[in-house]
Amino acid sequence: MIRLNIHEAKTHLSRYLDQIDKSGGILLCKRNVPVAEVRAITQKESDPRPVGLEKGRFEVDATFFDALPDDVLDGFANPQ
Repeated sequence: MIRLNIHEAKTHLSRYLDQIDKSGGILLCKRNVPVAEVRAITQKESDPRPVGLEKGRFEVDATFFDALPDDVLDGFANPQ
C-alpha cells in the first residue's frame, strides 16, 4: 500500500492512481497519521446488451419522423 501525506497526494494524485491496482491502495496521512484510504473499484463485467430486446413490443408512429413545426424549432434556436 502506498502511504502519502495529503500535500503529496494533491500534487501527484494522477501519478499514484496509475499504480493503485498493483499497490493495493493509497493510505492518505495528515502529518504522518493515517486518515483515509483510497482503493480501486472492481468493475463488474457485463455482457453487451443484445440488439432488438423490445422488438414487437411497441411501434413508432410514422409522424414521429415528420419535421417539427416552425414555432417549436424557433424555441430551440432562440430560447428565452
